[in-house]
Amino acid sequence: ASTLDVAATGTEVDPTTLTQAANGELASADRTYGGFGGAPKFPHPLGLAFLLRMQTRRRSGMGNDSANGAAFTAIDPDLLDLVTLTLDRMAAGGIYDQIGGGFHRYATDAIWLVPHFEKMLYDNALLAPVYLHAWQLTGNPRYREVCEATLDYTLREMTDKTGAFYSTQDADSEGEEGKFYIWSPAELRAALGDEQSAVVERLWGVSARGNFEGRNILHLARTEAEVASETGHTEAEVHEIAQGARATLYQIRAQRVWPGLDDKTITAWNALMLRAFAEAADILDRDDYHRAAIANADFLIGQMRNDSGRLLRTWRLGVSKGDAYLEDYAALVNGLLSVYALTGESRYFRVARERADEMIARFWDEDAQSFYDTASDAEQLIGRPRELTDNATPAGSSLAAEALLRLAAYTGEARYHEYAARVLVPLAPLMAKHPSGFGQFLCALDNLIGPLYEVALIGAHDDAGTQALRAALRSHYLPRLVFAQVGPGDDIAQAAVPLLANRPLVEDRAALYVCQGFVCQQPVTTPDEALALLKA
Repeated sequence: ASTLDVAATGTEVDPTTLTQAANGELASADRTYGGFGGAPKFPHPLGLAFLLRMQTRRRSGMGNDSANGAAFTAIDPDLLDLVTLTLDRMAAGGIYDQIGGGFHRYATDAIWLVPHFEKMLYDNALLAPVYLHAWQLTGNPRYREVCEATLDYTLREMTDKTGAFYSTQDADSEGEEGKFYIWSPAELRAALGDEQSAVVERLWGVSARGNFEGRNILHLARTEAEVASETGHTEAEVHEIAQGARATLYQIRAQRVWPGLDDKTITAWNALMLRAFAEAADILDRDDYHRAAIANADFLIGQMRNDSGRLLRTWRLGVSKGDAYLEDYAALVNGLLSVYALTGESRYFRVARERADEMIARFWDEDAQSFYDTASDAEQLIGRPRELTDNATPAGSSLAAEALLRLAAYTGEARYHEYAARVLVPLAPLMAKHPSGFGQFLCALDNLIGPLYEVALIGAHDDAGTQALRAALRSHYLPRLVFAQVGPGDDIAQAAVPLLANRPLVEDRAALYVCQGFVCQQPVTTPDEALALLKA
């Protein structure tokens, strides 16, 4: 547990805190191979997520001469280049599974080539949205491809028939690290034939000598364009050969002895992946992701509790146990709010709010003015832990702060906002100084500094006007936004979510309301008008 001494201060935070943090983060960037620091290299998805948010600040700050806007023009102009360099290099490296999708835990070197081969649910849950948002921001189709391949891998290999997600795939099989993932040239030729193999060996950097214990970790050693010019194929042909080879090699690899699987379900990790699926289902309009999000949300609501309704930490083979921690509650609230935004089903919102209220009651300590990681009524430990930095997974407190700010935006309830501010404001100076330990905290602080937009869409789900407005929102990366949608006359759904109350259609047309602090602009009915209100 962290022993940072945090003194309570006011509720105002200087926006330049975010600029300092972004520049501090970028100061440690590897400008050749991407990432932060040297070997071993971790993907650092929370920091990347924060930097993508700062890119939207930088862009809007450029056209904004207010004090707030000016604060963000001082962010390192190389920000986006350094983020995309990192995303490109990771996706080309051995840390990314070129055949099956998904990311290994970290690279043992500085160039992302040789991974520690374990695959963690939480890494993939945090990386998929980074690639998704980078695609929204840049339009680079490779980022969408990596996001989808990562989620497809999760559906294929890490999802239980109940809708639960498993925790981990081991690094080794048959007692050897990476054995499942590596190839010899002879194996490739036997699988693909000489002609195809000649193309993919160039593409994936395969050699007789190998790059890992005499065999090859596949990585993108050249671009498809380079391989095309070297082999006399067109770029489209190289792409097609590579796609076919991936499918073939996946089938052959599946006949090998698989790495061990930790098939237990952890509430917090599941909820992180739930949020990734819900966002991707919405932005990419994929029905399979939509179904996966609903199945997992229903599993977490239904199975991860004891007879008295209290949230539990783990589940395996039908047995749930262990009192949940702060991170479980907070991640679940965030996940359910994202499923609510996707589906408009108010039951998800209702459970999210109930869990948030329970979280405050059980984990908030008035004397410490902060959340603890264990509940006040849990088994007493020698010292009650309180994690005040983000690590490989976000701290419970940073997830809680974000969840409560989102709830405040949906409900207009000041108390949710106040709890979040009491967590974030005292930590802000430390975030500015040591940003690498505060990725998720900084994302939450970004929401606190705002503006955080409350967007209500009133319209029948299958109405063309509703769909056009929704598509406009999907087309842009809009991190500081909560979204609610309701069909006209759905009184129950409107009553459950205060943001939706008393919002009529406009002349029988679908209407979008953009609000801040429940003060709303005039409703709009066209995508262009909607985006103009949100471009600020």
